[in-house]
Parts: sequence; structure tokens; C-alpha cells
Amino acid sequence: MPLPRPVDVTSSWTASVLRLGLGLTASHAGPRPERPIEIYEFEACPFCRKVREALTMLDLRATIYPCPKGGPTYRPQVTAKGRTQFPYMVDPNTGEEMFESADIIEYLYRHYGNRSAPWWLRSDVSVPLGSVASVVRGVRGMRYRPARAPEQPLLLYSFEASPFCRIVREALCELELPYQLVNVGKGSQERRAFRERSGRMMVPWLSDPNTGREMFESADIVRYLDQTYGDGTPKGPPA
Repeated sequence: MPLPRPVDVTSSWTASVLRLGLGLTASHAGPRPERPIEIYEFEACPFCRKVREALTMLDLRATIYPCPKGGPTYRPQVTAKGRTQFPYMVDPNTGEEMFESADIIEYLYRHYGNRSAPWWLRSDVSVPLGSVASVVRGVRGMRYRPARAPEQPLLLYSFEASPFCRIVREALCELELPYQLVNVGKGSQERRAFRERSGRMMVPWLSDPNTGREMFESADIVRYLDQTYGDGTPKGPPA
């Protein structure tokens, strides 16, 4: 059952507060990769959350392949690598592939950061808070809902700590819709180009190359995703 809009937004804000503002600013960016990092993950996973926070802090673009429980496409691809564990990273720029959030974060900072990886992000000290954040959201972004796969990945402008972006990412994950993630945290080098493209600095912003639709507003985006790729019944909160 969809949550009433005020409850949905409030619980997402609470999840952001529990993460102590991680994934809000882009202040650790270093060398830029030529091609986006590829991440196999699911939204409710606290270890995946740490990697997404690092992506925002490093101001990195990424191709996200959602792997919700029961998902028929990307989760089996990871299982074929030898274990069903998330997150899983592929860097097409170097050919490196790896499991383990700590190893992924350390790798990303070593190659694309301007400093070493913060110990508090690399370690598991914050994982309990991440688990509580998932419980607060009712473990949304965990289980697959039947959906039609798009021909091309969608495009999402977002940053990890935004409660409204989280609501959209959960829907993308549950429907197993791959997407190009452009992080636009505070201080991001991507913000100027984003304003020129969208007309204002507001996230989430979704662009669907399969239909030509572009939109702001998390409730509208979730409704669009459900009606376009789901079973036609909106699962998001009412406007």
C-alpha cells in the first residue's frame, strides 16, 4: 500500500537525518573517469547506501543496475560472478571489478578522489544507522515489482541525501529500471550544466530517452514510472 504523501516524505527525511548528512555535498572530487562507473545494487541495502554516498561526495556519474530481491535480470548477473552480494562495481575505465563496499569506496577515492577515503565511510561503523534508515522507509527499494524493461537506461539527476530523490530511486529499484545517475550534490561541477538543461536547480529530475518525457517532482516521477513500466497501477503516494 502506498504511504500518504506527508508520511512518505517525512520518513524519507528521517532516513537522511539518520545518515548524518552523508551524500549531501560534492567536496572530494579528483580526476574524472572517461566512462561512468557501473554499480549493481539495491536501494534498501545499507552497504550500497555507503557507496552511493561516496559517489555523491566524489561527484561521480554512475550507471546503476538495480538488483532488488526477485529481480530477473541484474541480480542473476551478479550471482553468476560467484556470490549474491551487493554492491558490486565494474569500472570500464580500468577493467576492475569488485564486491565489498569498503573496497569499492577505497578504490573510488584512490582513482577519482582528491584525498584518501574517510575511515568513517569506508568502515562499518555507520552501517547500523543505515539499517535503521532502511527500516524507517519500510524497506522500500528492496523487492522487485513486475515491470517492462526500457530499451535505453533512464537518466536521473539526484544526490544521495535528498529525501525526494530517495523516493524516486526506490521506485527505479523496485521496477528494476537501469539508469544513468548524475550526482549534483552541493558544490558539484555538474550543477551549472544541469541548470542550463533543466531550467532550474531542483532534484530529482528524470529524463526518459525512450519516451522523450522530462520531469521534476518525486510524486509525478514515481507515478510516471509505474504507469509507463509497471503494471499500470500507481504505487507511489498521492500528489
